[in-house]
Amino acid sequence: MPDIAITRTAHPKTPPADDSLAFGKVFTDHMFLLNYDEGQGWHDPRIVPYGPFTLDPACCVLHYGQAIFDGLKAFRGADGQIRLFRLRDHARRVNRSGHYLCIPEIDPEMIEESIRKLVEVDQNWVPSKPGTALYIRPTVIATETFLGVHPSHSYLYYVIVGPVGAYYKEGMNPVRILATDKYVRAVQGGMGAAKTAGNYAASLFGAEQAAKEGYTQVLWLDGVHHKYLDEVGTMNIMLKIGDEVITPPLNGSILAGITRDSTLTLLRDWGLRVSERPVSIDEVIAAAKAEDLEMWGTGTAAVISPVGELGYKGERYVINGGRTGALTQKLYDTIVGIQYGTLPDKFGWTTTLGNRREG
Repeated sequence: MPDIAITRTAHPKTPPADDSLAFGKVFTDHMFLLNYDEGQGWHDPRIVPYGPFTLDPACCVLHYGQAIFDGLKAFRGADGQIRLFRLRDHARRVNRSGHYLCIPEIDPEMIEESIRKLVEVDQNWVPSKPGTALYIRPTVIATETFLGVHPSHSYLYYVIVGPVGAYYKEGMNPVRILATDKYVRAVQGGMGAAKTAGNYAASLFGAEQAAKEGYTQVLWLDGVHHKYLDEVGTMNIMLKIGDEVITPPLNGSILAGITRDSTLTLLRDWGLRVSERPVSIDEVIAAAKAEDLEMWGTGTAAVISPVGELGYKGERYVINGGRTGALTQKLYDTIVGIQYGTLPDKFGWTTTLGNRREG
């Protein structure tokens, strides 16, 4: 694996105060870049001062959307150590997403090292206040100049990072979601399992309509029957009915969330009954009416997000009395505890800077 060249900025900025942080608004002093050219492969890994790109107006990504990204976080614990959460799994997912868009595979060790090294360079930007983190956005875009529908022959992999606060303004308080059978985000056989820019573009209109009705996010139903739960716009969805915890299966139309996997691992470790199976909106509504429902979303940005209200076909259903459920809270506290180093990491999920995890 080639060494990463580092060019430090001559004009470092002052990181913002932890209390002022929003999500995705501020970025650090540096970024990582790696180029791909057919016949040469991936080459020239480097960290340079953060700044804009120059792209030709006929650049492939601008016309045909050949772009993927991922998202993970670095956390500064009370002990001062910086921990990356499930770095290796996110690196692997970059390539899984790229496979769907015909993007050449990047050496997973290079992905890990690019993230690790960039966080080390900008480590003074990692905030300390509980609930804050350094968000990390690895991205690949197609850069060949042409008009015509075929995979690009050149690409740019880059990583940018920035300090963040809570993703939702509600914080850990329950959010309101709207289940829609009118709009579709993805279907089996499509791009739903990839973390690609187009999937998020496909969600915008439905999300805007939900926001006009006072909801935080859309709960997407399957694209064929408009009946079975898929995922929320920025999260996988889970629910507890009776003694069963249920989440939709990875059938090709939803993202294999890293936080989803972490949550399922914890639930099974705790001995709970867990099912990855189709769950219909009718089953969910019936459980809500019977007051036998706890519901939450899982994702890197918000970690665990309780659902306090569900809208569907003009009706509103209160979930768990509009309060955060006991299991939801336990999941949040456990994952966050592992991320910040206040709870033991029995699953080997964290990578501490200066202490590289092997194997």
